[in-house]
Amino acid sequence: MEEEEEAIGFLDKVLEDEDVFLLEECELGTPTSPGSGSPFLVAVKVEAGKGLEMRKLVLSGFLASEEIYINQLEALLLPMKPLKATATTSQPVLTIQQIETIFYKIQDIYEIHKEFYDNLCPKVQQWDSQVTMGHLFQKLASQLGVYKAFVDNYKVALETAEKCSQSNNQFQKISEELKVKGPKDSKDSHTSVTMEALLYKPIDRVTRSTLVLHDLLKHTPVDHPDYPLLQDALRISQNFLSSINEDIDPRRTAVTTPKGETRQLVKDGFLVEVSESSRKLRHVFLFTDVLLCAKLKKTSAGKHQQYDCKWYIPLADLVFPSPEESEASPQVHPFPDHELEDMKMKISALKSEIQKEKANKGQSRAIERLKKKMFENEFLLLLNSPTIPFRIHNRNGKSYLFLLSSDYERSEWREAIQKLQKKDLQAFVLSSVELQVLTGSCFKLRTVHNIPVTSNKDDDESPGLYGFLHVIVHSAKGFKQSANLYCTLEVDSFGYFVSKAKTRVFRDTTEPKWDEEFEIELEGSQSLRILCYEKCYDKTKVNKDNNEIVDKIMGKGQIQLDPQTVETKNWHTDVIEMNGIKVEFSMKFTSRDMSLKRTPSKKQTGVFGVKISVVTKRERSKVPYIVRQCVEEVEKRGIEEVGIYRISGVATDIQALKTVFDANNKDILLMLSDMDINAIAGTLKLYFRELPEPLLTDRLYPAFMEGIALSDPAAKENCMMHLLRTLPDPNLITFLFLLEHLKRVAEKEPINKMSLHNLATVFGPTLLRPSEVESKAHLTSAADIWSHDVMAQVQVLLYYLQHPPISFAELKRNTLYFSTDV
Repeated sequence: MEEEEEAIGFLDKVLEDEDVFLLEECELGTPTSPGSGSPFLVAVKVEAGKGLEMRKLVLSGFLASEEIYINQLEALLLPMKPLKATATTSQPVLTIQQIETIFYKIQDIYEIHKEFYDNLCPKVQQWDSQVTMGHLFQKLASQLGVYKAFVDNYKVALETAEKCSQSNNQFQKISEELKVKGPKDSKDSHTSVTMEALLYKPIDRVTRSTLVLHDLLKHTPVDHPDYPLLQDALRISQNFLSSINEDIDPRRTAVTTPKGETRQLVKDGFLVEVSESSRKLRHVFLFTDVLLCAKLKKTSAGKHQQYDCKWYIPLADLVFPSPEESEASPQVHPFPDHELEDMKMKISALKSEIQKEKANKGQSRAIERLKKKMFENEFLLLLNSPTIPFRIHNRNGKSYLFLLSSDYERSEWREAIQKLQKKDLQAFVLSSVELQVLTGSCFKLRTVHNIPVTSNKDDDESPGLYGFLHVIVHSAKGFKQSANLYCTLEVDSFGYFVSKAKTRVFRDTTEPKWDEEFEIELEGSQSLRILCYEKCYDKTKVNKDNNEIVDKIMGKGQIQLDPQTVETKNWHTDVIEMNGIKVEFSMKFTSRDMSLKRTPSKKQTGVFGVKISVVTKRERSKVPYIVRQCVEEVEKRGIEEVGIYRISGVATDIQALKTVFDANNKDILLMLSDMDINAIAGTLKLYFRELPEPLLTDRLYPAFMEGIALSDPAAKENCMMHLLRTLPDPNLITFLFLLEHLKRVAEKEPINKMSLHNLATVFGPTLLRPSEVESKAHLTSAADIWSHDVMAQVQVLLYYLQHPPISFAELKRNTLYFSTDV
C-alpha cells in the first residue's frame, strides 16, 4: 500500500535517540512538576513516592542524557584523527582546513562536558542532602563562549561537510554512518547516526542545560548554598540563548528568495490532500515566500531519504477563494463512520495487547508486530477521518484541496500564510535546479518528523485521559466592537482533533457571558482547544465544499489537560488568551469508571433515576412522558441540526429541564419550546443514563454481548429478536419507540451529519451500560473499557437500527422467531 509505505518512511530514525526526544518534550512545554511525566523523571524511570528528593531525580536524568551527549561527541571526534593523518599524505580524504572547519571546537566542547560529567557523577551516586554542585553548573555556564564560537561556525561547517560528501565517496560513507556508543546499561551497543545530525547536538544541548537549571532552582531551597550559583548559571545561559538570533538556526535556513533575502521555513506539518479523487498524506512546507507540498520518495535501503515536490505556489500568487467563489469539491467518497469506529476499536484492542505483552515481559518481536499493526490502523484513521475543507488557489492556475480535522488547524495555516503575505512579495518561477535545492532542504529543515499517531509516541508519554471532561465556558472580554459571538470546544482523539461542544450565540455584545456547562467525552485526550467565533447570518456566504455558512474566528487557544490539575473533585478555573481576547472557563474531570455508575433516585416521585416500569405505571402510559416530549421536540425543530445528540447541550439548561420533568411542572411544554435543542437532546440522553438499570436491563446484558458476537446471521437474528421479546413491556415499547426516532434522525444524515453508526455510538452505552453492581466485573483499564464493552454496546444498538422495522405486536406474536431473509 503506497500510502502506508509513504507514512512509515516519514519516521526519522536520525533524530529518534532519547536525548532529542527529551528535548522535544521540553520544548513542547511538558510540565516538570513531581509525577506529571516530566522528561527528566521519565529518563530515569523512577516511580513516584519512593521518598527520593526531586533534586536527585532531576540530576540523575540529566546525568543520563549527559552520558549520551558525551558519546555523541566522541563519535564525532572518532574519524577526526585518521582524517588528519591522511591529510598530509599524497591521497588526502580532506584538507587540514576542511577538517578544522568541520570539527571546529568539538574537542573543546567534549573536554568541558567530560570534566563536568566526571565531577557530577560521584556526587549523584553518593547522594545525601548536603551535596553541593552549583559550582559545577556555574563553571559549565562560564564556558559558553566555546559554544558561541561553535554556533558562529556551524553553518560553514555543515556546508563544508556537505560539499566534501558530494566530492568524496570515502568521506560520504564516513559521514552517513557514525557509530554512537549506547549508555552503559543499554542493550544497544551502538547506533548509527549521520554527521549532520551529530553536528546539531551542541546547539540543542545549551537549551537542555537551561531547562535543567530551571528545574533544579525550583527544587532548591533559597537558603541552600547552591541557590545563588544556580541562579547565576541560569542567568548566563539565558543571556547566551537570547544572544543567538533565531535567524541563524540552520534548520530554518534554505536558499535565498528572488529578492536576495534568506528564505526560511516558517511552518510544516502533515495534511491530507484530495488528489485525483483520493486522499493522500502530504508533508506541507510553508517558507517565507512559497508553499510547497511534498511526499517522501521511495528509496532503497541505506540511501539518503528525499522529498518529492508534488507542487508549489509562490505566496504572491496564492489566494484563498471566498466561500461563494470556491467551486464544488471533487468527488471524494467519505469513509463510512462504522469503519472509522472499527479502526478505533482495533487500535484500542491492540493497545491493550501491547500493554499485556509488556506486563508479561513478552518478546520484543511480538510487541513490534503489534505496534506495526496499530500504526497501520492509526494511519488509515488519520488519512480517512478529516472532513473540513481547506482550499488554496494559484491565481495563475489550479486549486488544491486539503481536508483537515479541525477548524483550529485550518485557521493556523491560513493565518500563517496571510501574515507572510503582508510583506512585499514577488511572484517567481523556480528553475528545476532551484526547486531541487529547495525540496532537498525540506528533509533537514522540517520541524515535524513524525505522523501524529500514538504509535509514534514513546512508551512513557501520557496515554491521555479517558472519561468525561466537564467544562463551563463563563465569559469573554477584549472585543473591540459588538458582535454575535459563540465558542466551540475541541479535544484530541486518536491523533486528531474533534469538535465536541458549542455555546449559544450571545448577540450584539462586546462582553458575552455564556456561563454554559458541557460534558465532553475524552478518548485518550491530552489537549482542549477553545475557539471564539463571530456568527455570520449572511446566507450568500455558503461554503460550496460543505454547504455551511462560514463564521469568522475571532480567537483561538489551546491548553494541555494535565491529569494532576484536572483530576480533582473541585472545579479548576482558568483563562485562555487569544489575539487580545480573554475567555474564562472552568473544568473538572470524571474518570470513565466513575462515570459508568448509574445512580438510582431515592425519591420515587420524579422520573430521573426511577425504574421505567414505575414511571409508566404512574403515568398510565406506554412510553414515559419525558421520552415522548423530548423526541417530539427534536423531530419538530432539531432533526436537521448538525451533530444532534453528538454536540453537548448546556449542562445548566439540562439540569433545569430535569428539575421541571421531575416536578411534573405544568410549564414543561412552554419551557421545551424555548429551550436550545441540544439541551433537549441532552436531557433525553441523561434520562436513559440515570435509569437505575439500563433500558435493555442488567439481567440480559451478558446475553446481548454473546448474541452480537455470533457469526451465523440466522443464529444472531433469532437470538437478538428473542432477547427483545424477553424485555419487560415498558422497556421494549420505549426501546422500539426510540429506535424508530433514531432511524428518522439518520434519514437526515446529509444535513445533520448523524449516521446510524454515529447515533449508535452516542446511545449504545447509554441504553446498555450495566449498573454499578453488574459493571464492577467489567472494569479493567480505561482503554479496555472503551475497546471492548463500549464497542460491543454500540454494535448491539447498531444491529437493531439497521434492522427492518420491528413491530411490538409482531414480535410478541412470534414466540419462536425464524427468519427466512437471512
